[in-house]
Amino acid sequence: MRIAKKKGAKVLTITNVLGSTATRIADFVLYTRAGPEISVAATKSFIAQLIVLYLIALKLSHIPRTEKMELLKEIKLLPEVVKRILDDKEEIERVSKLLAKYENLMYIGRGIGYPIALEGALKMKEISYIHAEGYPAGELKHGPFALLGEKTPVVASLVRDHTYEIMLNNIKEVKARDSIVVAVADEDDEEVSKYVDFVIRVPKTNPIFSAITHSVALQLLAYYTAKERGCEIDKPRNLAKSVTVE
Repeated sequence: MRIAKKKGAKVLTITNVLGSTATRIADFVLYTRAGPEISVAATKSFIAQLIVLYLIALKLSHIPRTEKMELLKEIKLLPEVVKRILDDKEEIERVSKLLAKYENLMYIGRGIGYPIALEGALKMKEISYIHAEGYPAGELKHGPFALLGEKTPVVASLVRDHTYEIMLNNIKEVKARDSIVVAVADEDDEEVSKYVDFVIRVPKTNPIFSAITHSVALQLLAYYTAKERGCEIDKPRNLAKSVTVE
């Protein structure tokens, strides 16, 4: 941030902490006000930052006003959608008991699904100590395929947008290499069940908001997997709440 300012850039910080160093450096500040993030691994603060970024994107967009208002209306409904995921966690718990037995996991996605895969893998490695990596599904043939097999389950973020059909093809390719596949998919998606071993279902939303619903489901998956392995969830080993070195 300091380097950016020295180069003449205006800096906007999105943060959950009032009076933090970032707020003192920045020219503009947007507070998420998500409440204290007690655990080291960011969960609600991550989701809150995503919401702020959505709002900024909508403000800057040139889409028709009617479409913008529909998206804003859907954003306002997201708390109830997230609550449904938190309340209906039986399948997530069941899958976590399986994944807890493994030492390597792969997360895949396309488009919006790729950063979702990165978030899911990050939370899993942080708190369960399972080696987990996120990959763009379209790049699997360039190396990661060599890691697939019975000892490497794959978690796939399946977003119902233009990437859906080709993502199903990627999942079929993974299954052909004997990996267990867990898909995160819409609650009304019947097609995916034909190709995977487990489906974690999330409420249907506009595909652009899949980053919210899928991330919450994968954060819960990491939580229950870590719990199954007896890990210290709020304070993972070797990690600190404040990173003070570059």
